[in-house]
Amino acid sequence: MLFPPHAGIRQYWQDFESLERWARSEPHRIWWKEFLKDSQGTGFWHETYRMRGGIEAIYDDVPRPVGMLAFAPVTKPKGGMFSARDRIAATKAAMDLSGEGQSEAAVPESELVD
Repeated sequence: MLFPPHAGIRQYWQDFESLERWARSEPHRIWWKEFLKDSQGTGFWHETYRMRGGIEAIYDDVPRPVGMLAFAPVTKPKGGMFSARDRIAATKAAMDLSGEGQSEAAVPESELVD
């Protein structure tokens, strides 16, 4: 038995735009905003891998390094690293990103800053 209890979900999306559209829709956007303000001790992490290259991940309140957090360098999700699309673009910085990057996050950083 694992303690604390945990669950995992693997999702496959038709394309990144569909994932972004869902992340920005209600009720997910409201839940994510409230969760980022106060996770109430619940650890959460996700990693996004694109078939054509680029990865991104975010971790909140995880008790120990998991996934890429266990070996990859950590950058705070602020400014240009706040949206998933921009984090993916940063991993592909040496490639032609034609039209990628500089997108709005599901919950704008400004809504979380007190």
